[in-house]
Amino acid sequence: MERISKAFAHAQTEGRACFIPYVCACDPDLETSFSICRELLNAGVDILEIGVPFSDPLADGLTNQLAAQRALVSGATHDQVFELVSRVREINSDVPVILYTYFNLVFSQGLEEYVDRAKEAGVDGFLTLDLPPEEAGDFLKVCRDREMANVFIVAPTTPDDRIELIAKAGSGFLYYVSREGVTGAREQVVSGLGDAVKRIKDRSDLPVVVGFGISSPEHVREVGSVADGVVVGSAIVNCIPENLDQRDAIPGAIGAKVTNLLTGLTG
Repeated sequence: MERISKAFAHAQTEGRACFIPYVCACDPDLETSFSICRELLNAGVDILEIGVPFSDPLADGLTNQLAAQRALVSGATHDQVFELVSRVREINSDVPVILYTYFNLVFSQGLEEYVDRAKEAGVDGFLTLDLPPEEAGDFLKVCRDREMANVFIVAPTTPDDRIELIAKAGSGFLYYVSREGVTGAREQVVSGLGDAVKRIKDRSDLPVVVGFGISSPEHVREVGSVADGVVVGSAIVNCIPENLDQRDAIPGAIGAKVTNLLTGLTG
């Protein structure tokens, strides 16, 4: 978890929030996916959130559902996901990698085996979408024994006492989803975001990142002014289907998109 804490500390010294892009592993294929990750690192992102392709991604909107489908059609496997992370680690040993996944994908491989493989590849932690802290005891123990982070989600509807429970179970950072529903780009940032982040910070010392619906430099600036990190997914992933007829152009399109989004924090 040291890489995670260093990423937030570094951003803080620069007076800004961390920028955290989401991409689905092996979308649209392994080689292009690695080129995308390399482009994101070259753009200067702070943390990489890599989705593990799943056939039933219940927390994802259409954009990320289709990303998972493209990856699975291309033949994505657990081996390829870990290979992708290993190759990322070969070119960058500093930027944390968080796997965005679902518990069935972890449980089916065996908790210890899965976490060991992830750690060996260079993963720093997990955001397991459908695993509530009340049911996470065994997984938390395995991860803590290996110094791997467990990121949990706080929703707009989460009551104060549950935020405290989530904060106690979580490590690395907390992820506030800025709106109800599934992932997807939106036209505007929700109102009252500052108050929502403060409510979480009043109950936890962990950094708070905000995601869901962020799609422009203006959104990044607005969210980054109140949160410790800004997560952008669908707005980045949309660059892939827009360039599927010329896959070599996908990494560059994503790099340009992220460079533009980063102006919300650095411009």
